Amino acid sequence: MSVKLERLQNTFVEEISKIIRNNIKDKNIEFVTITASKISSDLSYAKIYFTTLKDDKKEEITKSLNKASSYIRTELCNKVNIRKMPELSFIYDDSIEYGNKIEHIIDSLKEGDNNG
Repeated sequence: MSVKLERLQNTFVEEISKIIRNNIKDKNIEFVTITASKISSDLSYAKIYFTTLKDDKKEEITKSLNKASSYIRTELCNKVNIRKMPELSFIYDDSIEYGNKIEHIIDSLKEGDNNG
């Protein structure tokens, strides 16, 4: 991956976080953290990964974010100067959840070794 694309992905994370925090008034999109972005090399699509403190409402939040994506994209156009603004698609980032699950398994295995 090019350095330029990587820098753009980091910029997207920062700017989309600011837009959500400052401009979005939807109550479903509270407590959302943008964790990563993956932009296609031709700048046509961008997957925006997020987590939330409200794990029980992640599908609802995903729908709300995707519904607001055109507004977020428009705001992003004003902040990031690129030749073509990609279509945004929001995806729940389950990597933190997965990491916690693995950590729990490792802890339980350690407890088993200590007891046996």
